[in-house]
Amino acid sequence: MFSIFSKKRNYFDYASTTPLDKRVFKAMKPYLVEKFANSSSLYKEGVETGKALTESRRVVASVLQVKPDEIIFTGGGTESNNLAILGTYFSNIKKTHSHKSHFVTTTIEHSSVLEVFRYIEKLGGKVSYVAPESNGIVDVKKIEEAITSETVLVSVMYSNNEIGTIQPIREIGKIIKAKKDAGQNIVFHVDACQGALYLSLLAHELLADFVTLDSSKFYGPKGVGILYKKRNVSISPIIFGGGQEGGLRSGTENIPGIVGFAEALRIAGLERESQTKHLSAERDRIIDTLIKNVPGIMVNGDRIKRLPNNINICVPNLDAEYAVLRLDVLGFAVSSVTTCKTLSEDSSSYVVKELYGDETCSRSSLRITLGRFTTKREVNALIKALLTILKR
Repeated sequence: MFSIFSKKRNYFDYASTTPLDKRVFKAMKPYLVEKFANSSSLYKEGVETGKALTESRRVVASVLQVKPDEIIFTGGGTESNNLAILGTYFSNIKKTHSHKSHFVTTTIEHSSVLEVFRYIEKLGGKVSYVAPESNGIVDVKKIEEAITSETVLVSVMYSNNEIGTIQPIREIGKIIKAKKDAGQNIVFHVDACQGALYLSLLAHELLADFVTLDSSKFYGPKGVGILYKKRNVSISPIIFGGGQEGGLRSGTENIPGIVGFAEALRIAGLERESQTKHLSAERDRIIDTLIKNVPGIMVNGDRIKRLPNNINICVPNLDAEYAVLRLDVLGFAVSSVTTCKTLSEDSSSYVVKELYGDETCSRSSLRITLGRFTTKREVNALIKALLTILKR
């Protein structure tokens, strides 16, 4: 193990983004410099990059245990989420000639899901938002109760990007399957971006019709993702042009990024078990030490059903933004809310707020996430720094 920063810097924001693994870069490099041809071209160089595209699709499909033609390469997790949700919405309009389709999601989804649903509401669609329980996990029964005869899609994230809680995806999938078996036209979308390194991605186990992945979350390049779309599910494109990716995602394919995505996902599968064991132990060591030494500290989200690398803590009355800046000065990169949220004026965490039903911890929580290159030395240094700041 080695640090991605100098000895003076320590990275603890892996949920935000991961560094590019050197092994992934090695696989990408030929397609960045030498094998640059457009994969749609008919001449030799284009055929060669086309083969790389086909092979990458095959690798990704094998990890998910799905068919290669069910993999759609996109520009990232945000685009994949948009394609699954908006694609379903517009496809349903074509079928029913009505804008009044119904959707079910949770109040703690990533902004790339929630903002799409808010847009759909403006267009005339209906959305039911299910809040999690106090442990950050959604009650399956409440999801079932929210589904109506007009529901066309349910979207629930696999694991939360802020608090790391793991949702009962298979149980929700069983409910949706039963609705399908009864004749309802309904599909299930799972945003699995945060869970790719640690959770099973087998689509048939999740009972999902759509699965979103983003390689920047598992040591691959930024700007590339996939949407798994079950073969018998119909959606409409939201980007138009040359008709690449089965007509559902036009634009010249990002071959270096796609090759990197496939290699990063392959490595993630090989190292899942060892990484989970190592990071779970370090996560628990940090949490246990803080609970023992910092009065009033609370862990946001379930202690057991959470990602092995995620620590999200609330210290009442703590100015989380100030704590992040103090830790930065000391050489530690952590966050207080999801990085995508920091672009808005409101710096509070809507996810944490949903746990407590008020502002108790929404501005007083820190998110610390470990990763592949986190060392024990870095963890020891982080604990020391946290105790210095939090015990004041």
